[in-house]
Amino acid sequence: MTDFNKHDADHLETLDRDLHRLSYLENATQYVARPMMGPGIALAFMVLAGLSAAIFFGFEPQNYVVILAAVFGAYMALNIGANDVANNMGPAVGANALTLSGAIAIAVVFESAGALLAGGDVVSTISKGIIAPSTMASADVFIWAMMAALISAALWVNLATWVGAPVSTTHSVVGGVMGAGIAAAGLSAVNWPTMSAIAASWVISPVLGGAIAAAFLALIKSRVIYQDDKIAAAKKWVPILVGIMAGAFASYLALKGLKRIMKIDLPTALAIGLALGVAAWLVTIPLIRRQSEGLENRNKSLKTLFGIPLVISAALLSFAHGANDVANAVGPLAAIVHAAEYGSFADKVAIPMWVMIIGAFGISFGLFLFGPKLIRMVGSQITKLNPMRAYCVSLSAAITVIIASWLGLPVSSTHIAVGAVFGVGFFREWDAAKRMRASTAAMPDAQRIAPEERRRRKLVRRSHFMTIIAAWVITVPAAAIMSGLIFYILSAVVH
Repeated sequence: MTDFNKHDADHLETLDRDLHRLSYLENATQYVARPMMGPGIALAFMVLAGLSAAIFFGFEPQNYVVILAAVFGAYMALNIGANDVANNMGPAVGANALTLSGAIAIAVVFESAGALLAGGDVVSTISKGIIAPSTMASADVFIWAMMAALISAALWVNLATWVGAPVSTTHSVVGGVMGAGIAAAGLSAVNWPTMSAIAASWVISPVLGGAIAAAFLALIKSRVIYQDDKIAAAKKWVPILVGIMAGAFASYLALKGLKRIMKIDLPTALAIGLALGVAAWLVTIPLIRRQSEGLENRNKSLKTLFGIPLVISAALLSFAHGANDVANAVGPLAAIVHAAEYGSFADKVAIPMWVMIIGAFGISFGLFLFGPKLIRMVGSQITKLNPMRAYCVSLSAAITVIIASWLGLPVSSTHIAVGAVFGVGFFREWDAAKRMRASTAAMPDAQRIAPEERRRRKLVRRSHFMTIIAAWVITVPAAAIMSGLIFYILSAVVH
């Protein structure tokens, strides 16, 4: 009996060792497979997009170009989701108002809803009139130029996401279209005044976004944070700020997000915003009063009061982004579909619903699979955000777009949002330095902080600042050069 038990124990010990080895192998397999899961799902989605085009158009040889364009349109949409959407959700995640998974879930729903419900059904396929279709020799040349623009823009945004730089997908498409246009029809094909306005927006968008965000943060600090009774001040000012947010987003969505239903001019959009802003202010007063009951008179309590408005503003920003920027993914694709179907090309074409669905789902998949990297970068690695600071960023994004529309300036939502994060960070630096100077002025010389030490206490990471600025500056020329080269390669292969 004893020998049997000993043999049984040895057998069980050997079995345990083998199972332990198997568990190690299983863990190792999961570790190796996990990085491949995202690209695998992305590739499956691109193949599915190509099959969708094949179903609608058929597998005939003349339709291969549309199938290929659908694949690259899906690739572009994935990259927009990975790079662009992070700007809307990053501040809310960095402020701990949302978890990363919660932010992705909200963004997926609202980006898709914005693209499908309010995405413009008529899009300028030549990306805001950058090249004149009349300069193209034939429909085939036009199709391959749009294909080159689509591929180059997608590759550039993919590269930027990989290095951790939030770049403008709008400017990537602009550069792609310009490069392909020059390669196909020469320098005269480009509308240079339009390009000059876009180049000006590289500076105007982030500076305006940063200035507005800094102004709101200055208001919150002076009227709420630095007050003796912070809760009483918050009861007065938070409803006003929520009203401004509601009004700004109502105007923004009326201006940008309702193209499919009706065309709304700026004065009408502002009137809608004013009415909804006042309504939101009146509704929020009793809610904030109730929420502030029992809160301690400290900054941590203020973060609680700003949490829900911040989440709502992030969701609205995602909806507006989906309505506005889905065209970056599917505009060139819609142009190719139109040219292939009718054998002609035009400044504006209707976007088929299946093309819009590729854009909407691609943006959502891209965010879900590859978005966390840039969400963390924008939310926490540029400067430290809390709900008040992140709220200023979201508010600035909506207001800046309205001002830019009024001035007729083409702007980038990415530049505005990231510029607003920098604006908040640099304002914090300036405010902290001012308060430090004031507090140390009364100190004895021996206790004062040296100027070198003050300079070291920076609240914005300069390395990220320089990387992002460099990526912004080279986006259009880099996408243009890539697009021109890709056009020449495609032309050589086809002919």
